[in-house]
Amino acid sequence: MQFHSPGFLLFFAAVLLVHHVLPLPWRAKKAALLGFSYLFYAAEHPPFVALLAVSTVVDWFAAKGMHGAVTPGMRRFWLGLSLTSNLGMLGYFKYGGFLIENFVAAVHALGWTGYEPGGTSILLPVGISFFTFQTLSYTIDVYRGNAPPWPSLLDFALYVSFFPQLVAGPIVRATDFLPQLTAPRRADSGRFCWGLSLIVVGLFEKVALADAFLGPAANAAFGAPGAEGAADRLAAGYGFADAWIGTLAFAGQIFCDFAGYSTCAIGVAMCLGFALPENFRFPYAAVGFSDFWRRWHISLSGWLRDYLYIPLGGNRGGRWFTLRNLALTMLLGGLWHGAAWTFLAWGGLHGALLIAERSLRSAPVARWSLWSRWYGELALIAATFLAICVTWTFFRAGSFAQAAAMLEAMSGLNGVAPATAVDWAVAGPALAAVAGLLTVHYLRRHTTLEAAAAGWGWGWISLSLVLMALATAFAPRPDDATFIYFQF
Repeated sequence: MQFHSPGFLLFFAAVLLVHHVLPLPWRAKKAALLGFSYLFYAAEHPPFVALLAVSTVVDWFAAKGMHGAVTPGMRRFWLGLSLTSNLGMLGYFKYGGFLIENFVAAVHALGWTGYEPGGTSILLPVGISFFTFQTLSYTIDVYRGNAPPWPSLLDFALYVSFFPQLVAGPIVRATDFLPQLTAPRRADSGRFCWGLSLIVVGLFEKVALADAFLGPAANAAFGAPGAEGAADRLAAGYGFADAWIGTLAFAGQIFCDFAGYSTCAIGVAMCLGFALPENFRFPYAAVGFSDFWRRWHISLSGWLRDYLYIPLGGNRGGRWFTLRNLALTMLLGGLWHGAAWTFLAWGGLHGALLIAERSLRSAPVARWSLWSRWYGELALIAATFLAICVTWTFFRAGSFAQAAAMLEAMSGLNGVAPATAVDWAVAGPALAAVAGLLTVHYLRRHTTLEAAAAGWGWGWISLSLVLMALATAFAPRPDDATFIYFQF
């Protein structure tokens, strides 16, 4: 079920009715929220609800087992059960087909061209990367002694499946969410209105900006997602302008699409009286790549830091071990996004950029006073954004051939020619949207959306929300308007 679908409006109205209007005890309302959450997930593909239930039950008993274990070996057994169950499901459904394809390619390369396995198609459950990471954080925290096992199975099941952030984040820690279930949650009028405002902002980002303004230009350059022959068209002669227009449009699209979902999720949860963590903080105003990852997909970067980078050794063990840990974390972070070599390359590029930044911090040029001035900071922001755009080509491209062709065109090796593949009726709105997005990120880089809105007054806020709602309502809808991160 999608936030921008008519069905969700009816669904959310029913949730609000049960949660805020019906005189039910708190336990019954939590049970109703759990039922609604399973219904929300079942709307995409009903059989995969079983995966949610399995993950919930296994990790519930694993945490109980770790807490009651009398030997370190038994505690490790229960943790291993949780890791095997969750990572096994994730590995099979998300990476099974990828592994089979690469095995077949390797066999063919050895000369056994007649080998073809049957039935290699595996349907990917929506949001599996999100809810497996979320529930794993709970069992790992219990194993480390950072959190006790939660006494209520109902509460834990609701934590795992809470519908606003179930399929595309933010990734919520149990220590942040479960305490909110100990007493009835109800949004006061101010928080309820702010939650509705966030939903309007999120839908505007997704429908009006990502889908209507930015998506057409990105698709014109890269080809529609999954379309055949896009790499061939690029290799045949896309020019400098086409490549940069498409890449800039995708940079804006991926932000507006994903941040739009996160903003809607936070707003929906707020209307129900729950608080979800911030997931984006104006990332295209980042000064450097470590700053970018403190602003982009914050819940994932925090998860990778606490449950992968630090256990690998983090900053301990000397310079080379630190760089190794950084590279491995980003490679696995890239693979988390998708079962494709291009995602691994995207993560590797970010790891290389983080390593280069860490090395440059000790260089004399890093101590120049001009970097502390507004134009020095602006230059660093621009350089960071352009480098991030280069990495986005691997994220969006369907193959290395397409990514290489795009980078060749972006570098000017095909000549600096006017756009021919991307029509200016499409490129103009996309570039205007990117320019506006970058301006907002730069001006609001030191604050949050809520803090920024606090100084506007309800008159300006109301006018802005009305305009956003109208733009969303009348924006043209593409045939496939699914949130991009649903595939992860």
